[in-house]
Amino acid sequence: NEDIRDLFANPKDPKLPEGGKHEIRHNGEFGTTVTGANVVPLNSPGQVSQLLKLASKNRSVGATNMNERSSRSHSVFTLRIEGKRAGTGQTMMGVLNLIDLAGSERLDSSGSKGDRLKETQAINKSLSCLSDVITALATKSNHVPY
Repeated sequence: NEDIRDLFANPKDPKLPEGGKHEIRHNGEFGTTVTGANVVPLNSPGQVSQLLKLASKNRSVGATNMNERSSRSHSVFTLRIEGKRAGTGQTMMGVLNLIDLAGSERLDSSGSKGDRLKETQAINKSLSCLSDVITALATKSNHVPY
């Protein structure tokens, strides 16, 4: 349940990076990246929309008593924007992270059993951990738990 999947990859041939799985890496030049993830150059808002539809189609979903099409995963879409100022040729860059979190569900109401129960517990735990990180950042704590 804790595997990282590239939602832009062909599900039948995901082409995993060396080592057999994707990993999260942090570096100063590119910020946070995922090893072996597809990077897709885009030139229009329509292309961004098409790519988001592909990712949505490849995302893990399942039915529970609370939701017939429940997202069973978190999703992060990073959009790196680059532009040139007319006249000066100055290049400007920005990064926009779109994050869609899997929904939290009450275990007793979801009707989840077996693997779906474990999945629901993992989702709820990760959302609770995220809450701890946000609280630590908001209160300027000396320790941020990530």
